[in-house]
Amino acid sequence: MKELESVLQDRFELVFTDKSLLETAFTHTSYANEHRLLKISHNERLEFLGDAVLQLLISEYLFKKYPKKPEGDLSKLRAMIVREESLAGFARDCQFDQFIKLGKGEEKSGGRNRDTILGDAFEAFLGALLLDKDIKTVKTFIYQVMIPKVEAGDFEMIKDYKTHLQELLQVNGDVDIRYQVISEIGPAHDKMFEVEVLVEGRSLGSGKGRSKKLAEQEAAKNAVEKGLDSCI
Repeated sequence: MKELESVLQDRFELVFTDKSLLETAFTHTSYANEHRLLKISHNERLEFLGDAVLQLLISEYLFKKYPKKPEGDLSKLRAMIVREESLAGFARDCQFDQFIKLGKGEEKSGGRNRDTILGDAFEAFLGALLLDKDIKTVKTFIYQVMIPKVEAGDFEMIKDYKTHLQELLQVNGDVDIRYQVISEIGPAHDKMFEVEVLVEGRSLGSGKGRSKKLAEQEAAKNAVEKGLDSCI
């Protein structure tokens, strides 16, 4: 934890008063389960708290930043900013991936690079920061780490590819568009889905994701990027 503390102090001028909160934030359930006799706390409760404060602060930012955007657009943009893949990216930017405590099995299976684990650790850190400091400190951190990328338009560029594909295909009338799961790989808590998009029974593209919705978006994106003229 000493190295993590140095990173936080050097990069973000953050010094935790309660070191145990910081340690808990970076302790995955797999590590706690392997050390049951030591009664080590894992980060799921802090993740719950961090998720709530993150949703609040990002909502506040978007509400003030885009006074003319309707609620639906704000919700979509917020969802893109706080989704699993985005949070994992922020965790990597902060070097948090280097400091997560994982069980041996999870470490061996590549858990340190898994978006679910990294995203959860990022939220748990925010929860720990809230408890150790206050919401103002959490806001400052978020504005240092997350908001510059939002301001740069990184998340505005992420499209709802399913809607975009539908608009392209149905420009001359209704078309039957269906998404079909091809495969599900991995344990229940960490599945990888592969989905193909079918138009009038013909496959236009496929995609993978940690949820069916994400896989469907990737399949639609694949179809759009391949070009539809030769497919319909």
